[in-house]
Amino acid sequence: MNAARQLHDLGQSLWLDNITRGLLVDGTLRRYIDELSVTGLTSNPTIFDHAIRNTRFYDDAIRSKAGEGKTREALFFELALEDLTQAADLFRPVHDATGGVDGWVSMEVSPLLADDAAGTVREAAQLHARAGRPNLFVKIPGTAAGVLAIEESIYAGVPINVTLLFSPEQYLAAAQAYQRGLERRIAARLDPHVASVASLFVSRWDVAVRDQVDPALHNRLGIAIAARTYRAYREVLGSSRWRALAAAGAPTQRLLWASTGTKDPAASDTLYVEALAAPDTIDTIPDKTLLALSDHGRPRGVLAADGGDAEATLAAFRKAGVDVAALATRLQREGTQSFDKSWSDLMDCIAMKSRVLQNVAPAR
Repeated sequence: MNAARQLHDLGQSLWLDNITRGLLVDGTLRRYIDELSVTGLTSNPTIFDHAIRNTRFYDDAIRSKAGEGKTREALFFELALEDLTQAADLFRPVHDATGGVDGWVSMEVSPLLADDAAGTVREAAQLHARAGRPNLFVKIPGTAAGVLAIEESIYAGVPINVTLLFSPEQYLAAAQAYQRGLERRIAARLDPHVASVASLFVSRWDVAVRDQVDPALHNRLGIAIAARTYRAYREVLGSSRWRALAAAGAPTQRLLWASTGTKDPAASDTLYVEALAAPDTIDTIPDKTLLALSDHGRPRGVLAADGGDAEATLAAFRKAGVDVAALATRLQREGTQSFDKSWSDLMDCIAMKSRVLQNVAPAR
């Protein structure tokens, strides 16, 4: 049994951290589903920028939509929704078979709305309605404004993937926003079955401190933060507040491990996936990591519900001069800025391709 199947049987979902039209057209995504136990996927502006910039799969659609007068953001959302609704349909059997627990795809609101709660709520509702698929999450960052938007979006019945979380504290803020939205729905006599996941970014921790700590501590901080967050997650699920919501029919806001591709060429290419095996969680991984996991991955046990040795590891980092709380805030800020830049690059790419393709006849 390959490692991907082992994780699936443990109760951890594997989602692909990628979407391109090529994956849909050539059958690769279908193969990942059938052979590698992939049960969902996520997307972000960087993924779409690379796909549109470096392939010709989108050229005809861009030419056509540009000819209709669509530009930049409006044109992009049409392209993204075409891909993601097709992917959602591929995952729909999983979604139906699991009662909506699994089989999701995700797309992001404009990162430029990160500090605009009201604008985020409006765009999230519009994107979900346009998709017309029950298994499409809208991604909202777990910033201060994002937390407000998460609560309002859940109350409005929009499934949300909370992104750009870097610490247990940021995760708990997102979990509490989710619970408040559900409690308001129950008070208003609305169905509380509105799904959500909370995405904790892992490998960026290790990239951030690599040059500050002894090599013995390399590639250990992200896993320790994840273990501490997993403890917080299990505590939320064991709380009386959550048990009351679950009894009313609310689905679990599952914890999702994001940024789990190995960045250090000296480390195992399956480092984070093997270390973060845990039931009732999701691991979203790039193609390269998925294929490595299937080929030679060996999950090394299950994360401890109490966080295991996370606190001892974090103490070692504090002793080395790492301010974990300050770094979490910095990483979330930098993540937001990075997505802003990716969004700007993506818009420029679409504008450039629109101009060029309108002057080039389509290939026969």
